[in-house]
Amino acid sequence: MKNLASTVCALGLLASAIVAAGTGTGRTVYKWVDEHGVTHYGDHIPPEYAAQEQQVINAQGVEISRLEAQKTPEQLAAEEQKKLDTQQARDRDRNLLNTYASVQEIERLRDQRMTLVADQVKVTSQFLEVLNGRLKKLRLGSMRFKPYNSDPAAPAMPDQIAEDLVRVGNDIRTQEQNLHEKRSEEATMRKQFESDIDRFKQLKGIH
Repeated sequence: MKNLASTVCALGLLASAIVAAGTGTGRTVYKWVDEHGVTHYGDHIPPEYAAQEQQVINAQGVEISRLEAQKTPEQLAAEEQKKLDTQQARDRDRNLLNTYASVQEIERLRDQRMTLVADQVKVTSQFLEVLNGRLKKLRLGSMRFKPYNSDPAAPAMPDQIAEDLVRVGNDIRTQEQNLHEKRSEEATMRKQFESDIDRFKQLKGIH
């Protein structure tokens, strides 16, 4: 009954608005909903509802057009990002088709680049082993000096040994970071090539 009453009330408001606007005069009747969910009709939109969705009604009460609600900055940003993602996906598809003639070509390039990165990982790992061995020897040698040696008669550590300890320690941290980056690059590259191969097959209809 409540819904029926609301419908009857809305129809009454629409009829009143049409009459007030002047039947057959070509004047516009607008429809909007307030913050309480109540539908209103009139020959203009109140300023406080100007940003909401609006409907335009003709003299026969038929909706002839609809004005979308004003979008928030977040909604506009989301739409722009969606357009950008769509364009990037199209560019990727075009590049795949223009660059490769077959799945085998993609696989050959993948293998070449993966081998290159794998070699870089191997070299970095070997260099780290050398650095860690050097640091181990330096630390053993430093045990003869203060402050690592608790003997009151132990000599102070020479500046050169102290500098070597700091330098080798820094070199190890740098190479560990390089190794981490190379392994991340290797994983990302493998995943990207797998994605490219799958997409190329879809574009070419290969099963």
